[in-house]
Amino acid sequence: MDTPFIYGKIVQNEVFTNREEEANQLALNFSSGINTILISPRRWGKSSLVLKASKIAMENNPEIRFCFIDCYNVRQEGEFYQLLADGILKAISSKMEELMAGANSFLGRFLPRISFNPEPNSEVTVELDSREVKKQPDDILNLAEVLAIEKNLKIVVCIDEFQNIGGFDDPESFQKKLRSHWQKHTRVSYCLYGSKRHMLMEVFSSPSMPFYKFGDVFFLQKIKLEAWIPFIIGRFSVTGKEISEQDAACIANLAECHSQYVQQLAQQVWFRTTSTVNQDIINEAHESLILQLGLLFQSMADGLSNTQINFLKAVLSEASLLSSKDTIQEYGLGTSANVLRIKQALVNKEIIDIQGDTIEMIDPMFKFWLKKHYFKI
Repeated sequence: MDTPFIYGKIVQNEVFTNREEEANQLALNFSSGINTILISPRRWGKSSLVLKASKIAMENNPEIRFCFIDCYNVRQEGEFYQLLADGILKAISSKMEELMAGANSFLGRFLPRISFNPEPNSEVTVELDSREVKKQPDDILNLAEVLAIEKNLKIVVCIDEFQNIGGFDDPESFQKKLRSHWQKHTRVSYCLYGSKRHMLMEVFSSPSMPFYKFGDVFFLQKIKLEAWIPFIIGRFSVTGKEISEQDAACIANLAECHSQYVQQLAQQVWFRTTSTVNQDIINEAHESLILQLGLLFQSMADGLSNTQINFLKAVLSEASLLSSKDTIQEYGLGTSANVLRIKQALVNKEIIDIQGDTIEMIDPMFKFWLKKHYFKI
């Protein structure tokens, strides 16, 4: 029997949880040609949400096409252009012949090569001459608009982990180049999303940056407990197993409604359940998951400085006024200026998120492991 819970990859159909309002709003933006920026921590379901919204938009408008690219491993400007060209051509080409014709017609100056594996379901890749790309990338940045006009389509270019362009050589000049082209497009819109909130906020919210006010900014929130409870009950039910509202809520609360961890913990509980869930099964599954992740968490802790570890201990101990003299002395944080540096370092490492005066640990299982197994608070 297949597990009814999925995590670590894009979820679709009946496994997609809630977020109907967000999906419909995104779909409306896509159909209306509104540029959209989507921000949330990792594993909260951004990619699944964008895919869901794209399907809604395509159901409502058969003339819309979507290009999906992922910048997770992109480190250079030339790699970005390659991905963009490849993704756009695939988005508007349903057959190999169309892909080859499009590559030769619109990117002929870049000497395109089409490569593919004869195995079923293998990926087709468009490769461009990197030297020609560097000389004049304008054709690639305008490719979606040219094709949309040529074929009387609307195109939405969706770029995951967009913040990684900050690691390119001279990233601000690159952003200026992108915006100078993309802001002129009338039949193409852009959905830019990623997980490093502080980096994306700098890109899209700072008046000094090229992408300031480029589009609607959405801050994705956690799925609420009241949505998780019926979802968990329903997924158990379709496999002939039972779980009470109380136990479903317990799973979601232990995972702090973190999308991946709710699914992962629910899966572990499901594996251990013959017919009906009980609290002992949940506790065993939770502890097993924490131990399973223990080596990863130990490595994360080892990569932190002593003062960063001390700061996390203060946060988990619910120390008040982290910059106060008493707290700094009690937890060995150095100086108030050093506390600010610690906070920024932990934000950059995606360990904590700070909104106003609230400091929250991003990974709830790492938080539990630190508190119970590392600090033994």
